[in-house]
Amino acid sequence: MSLTATRPPAAPPARKGAPRRRPRKVFGSEHRTVVSPHHLNTVWGRRIYWAVLVFVLVTFTLVFLFPLYWMVTGAMKTQEEFLRLPPTYFPSDWTLESYRQAWELMGLGKFLLNTFQYAFGALAFTLAFDVAAAYALSKLRPVFGNVVLLAMLATLMIPPTVILLPAYLTVKDLPLVQLDLLNTPWAIWLPTVANGFTVFLLKRFFDGIPRELIEAAQIDGASPFRILRSIVLPVSRPILGVVSILTVTNVWRDFVWPLLVLPDPERMTISVGIASLRFNMPQTTMTAALVIASIPTIVVFLAFQRHIMAGLTAGGLKG
Repeated sequence: MSLTATRPPAAPPARKGAPRRRPRKVFGSEHRTVVSPHHLNTVWGRRIYWAVLVFVLVTFTLVFLFPLYWMVTGAMKTQEEFLRLPPTYFPSDWTLESYRQAWELMGLGKFLLNTFQYAFGALAFTLAFDVAAAYALSKLRPVFGNVVLLAMLATLMIPPTVILLPAYLTVKDLPLVQLDLLNTPWAIWLPTVANGFTVFLLKRFFDGIPRELIEAAQIDGASPFRILRSIVLPVSRPILGVVSILTVTNVWRDFVWPLLVLPDPERMTISVGIASLRFNMPQTTMTAALVIASIPTIVVFLAFQRHIMAGLTAGGLKG
């Protein structure tokens, strides 16, 4: 009996000078889709897969980007073209005159400066107090800590409109000290800091930090504040980035609360200021003002979008 070994057929030699074709990607069992990997590796299965994927991506991109495109190009039209029916998709005369009028006539610089002050002040207080609260609940574990956390989570079940009036009365006449915080930045900063969702988000991330790191630092004699500063905060950059972005964007886009607590025109936010001047401005100028008001939040999101995904998907750390 003789044994014969069968060899796989040799690949045909590539022609000299011919462009190399990339090897076809093989879908394995790790690709969990509604279509099985066997069908994905066939010719028609692959074509249908890519056709559906491209269609969904293009559709969702157009759905999300078209309103932004319509707003930016609408501000570049003349007033007559802006009101024309049917509307034009491209301005006949590209002009930035509406942007100039929005900046000069509406005083957007003052409103932007006010909003920067409120947003980054709220961010500073949020990082100072909410990080400390989450660290205490997660690592220091005080008495009745679970009760406090449960009370914070219970506030998330209450619709914001329900607590609007009690919050306004509290800000107008602050208990114990009897201070009126209307038309002051504190009316924005204090309600922003009292955010149960932010504390819960930070606590969940801090729970994933290995207990061995904390215990090793305690054996070395580190104080709780030193552990927070040297161990917890350096490994919590993703979640701190997420909290920073959420805090800034929430203050920037909020409308109802600043409308109630900041009635003085000199202290209005950008959203309230634009709304207060809407009756005296052409629609192209109003659209240009909305574009200018949206630019800072878009820039912040594009700059830190990696931190958003990393922070929301981080479930724990490996020791």
